[in-house]
Amino acid sequence: MSDPAPQARRRMRGHVIGQGGRWLAEWSLRLILIVGALWIIDLLVSRLWVMVLPVLLSLLLVSVLWPVTDWLRRHKVPPAAASGLTLLLLAGVGAGMVTMVATSVIDQSGELADKATQGLRQVQDWLTGPPVNLQPDQISGAIDSLVGRVQSSADRLAVGVFSGVSTAASMLFTLMLVVMLSFLFLKDGPKFLPWLKRTSGSPAAVHIGEVSSRMWNTLGGFIRTQALVSFIDAFFIGLGLVIMGVPLALALALITFFAGFIPILGAFVAGGLAVLVALVANGPTTALIVFIIILVVQQLEGNVLSPILQGKSMELHPAVVLLAVATGGGLWGIMGAFLAVPVAAMFAVVLRYLNEQISLRAEEAYLDEQLDEEEQIAASIARSRTGTRGLADRLTFRRRGQDAEKAETTDSGTAPYRHADPAPESDPGPDAAPTDTTTEDGPEPGGS
Repeated sequence: MSDPAPQARRRMRGHVIGQGGRWLAEWSLRLILIVGALWIIDLLVSRLWVMVLPVLLSLLLVSVLWPVTDWLRRHKVPPAAASGLTLLLLAGVGAGMVTMVATSVIDQSGELADKATQGLRQVQDWLTGPPVNLQPDQISGAIDSLVGRVQSSADRLAVGVFSGVSTAASMLFTLMLVVMLSFLFLKDGPKFLPWLKRTSGSPAAVHIGEVSSRMWNTLGGFIRTQALVSFIDAFFIGLGLVIMGVPLALALALITFFAGFIPILGAFVAGGLAVLVALVANGPTTALIVFIIILVVQQLEGNVLSPILQGKSMELHPAVVLLAVATGGGLWGIMGAFLAVPVAAMFAVVLRYLNEQISLRAEEAYLDEQLDEEEQIAASIARSRTGTRGLADRLTFRRRGQDAEKAETTDSGTAPYRHADPAPESDPGPDAAPTDTTTEDGPEPGGS
């Protein structure tokens, strides 16, 4: 006869493998659906980028301007007037900075022009002298060749100019749309969340409200952190320019500050402009030193300072920040790199909230299990108590039956013989076996 144990073990092993394969298939299908949903979202965002970009930029701008608007509204200023005054204040600050930069450039433009002429003469003298030893005719020929290439490619340059004009027009349209949306968001922003709660209904309204509030706080933290990083960049680069005696140091520092809000391209343009001014005004040695200063500051900012500060303000690991910027820049270019960190922070907010809800549900399930166990123990105790009372009732009923039986025997027979001073009878207890006191002739004397 075969032993059934190995067959049972084989059946159990096959059941476990089947459960594992079923779990893997289910989660593989879920991951495929998630990737498909992300692909559809990417497709919709690409098609609606003209509408999505102004909305995102407006939200970022409003997250910075809202404290000013809120302060005005708390001081009895109407919502529309508070929003308009906030935008006018922003425009005034921007115009003041532009005026400061323009004034500095105009004041030192003559000096820069003279130094630029001197720099070109130095370059020409270097080319005609050793070790290059070019002839003036060769330099003129090179210039004429360059002019000829430019003229021959006039059609491509025209296409590039028209493309640049189209891009500029698109940027102007986006800017106007951002301003209009910012005004509406500042004016009617507090009404949005209650409307969203009413529309979604219970119980989703509670979750939507909480997640929206956390997202809003995260956006504000991103802008404040980016402003701090840009200020540190501008301060140290401006300090280096002042130490090296480069003209337009204040203007270049302001340009560096605003360029810090544009990832990759902003730092490249601001740094290149500073190096160019240093080259024209102070020569190649100063330009090289300025280039090294800018390179060191930007590397520290991009690889150390920005990931750490943004990671702390938005509770993201620096590696996540770097990967988000790289992914956003690869998929959507410069604006993708700029918006990658706040978008990643939004996803992190949603994931953290889901994790909190899962933990709460798991804790509730654990408490329910504990409560079930406690209820089972209480029911068991109640049953045991019921059983004890039932046993006591049965023993009492049995004792009463024995007493009744003895009483009937006494009434039907001879009266028992009693001593003059009978000793008290001890209670045998409910568990003692009854003692038979009868004999063949009847009850013994002294028996009850």
